Amino acid sequence: MPSARGGNGRSRRLKNEINVVPYIDVMLVLLVIFMVTAPMITPGLIELPSVGQASEVQAKPVEVQVSEDGTIALRVRDAGAEFEQINSESLVSEVQNRITAETPVVIAADGRVPYETVMKVMDQLRSSGITRLGLLVDQQPDAQQQTN
Repeated sequence: MPSARGGNGRSRRLKNEINVVPYIDVMLVLLVIFMVTAPMITPGLIELPSVGQASEVQAKPVEVQVSEDGTIALRVRDAGAEFEQINSESLVSEVQNRITAETPVVIAADGRVPYETVMKVMDQLRSSGITRLGLLVDQQPDAQQQTN
């Protein structure tokens, strides 16, 4: 068995163990850092309205419809109004031509449309200065909600 000799003649044995004390010290320092910084991080809190509590819109909104295949159509929600199919490049100009400062714009997207596609449409409209923007939902009577 190999041994190391010290200056005074005694032999020392080699240790084959890991000294974990420095690792514990590092772990405790990281724990303290996380405990101090965690209360400073504020999560993004949002209040989503439930469908039953959605208020009725006073003005007739402009509806942007996003189909499952990605096509975009536009109409003013009026009796007998039909959707006009438009391309995404002319979406902003078409919407701005049909709204006033009080006119809301709602996005009606098919349930199978990817979330990213809906967010791109919403971002296009919001970046052009349209502030009254919302998502259209299918409102169900209270009796149907209670049975589900």
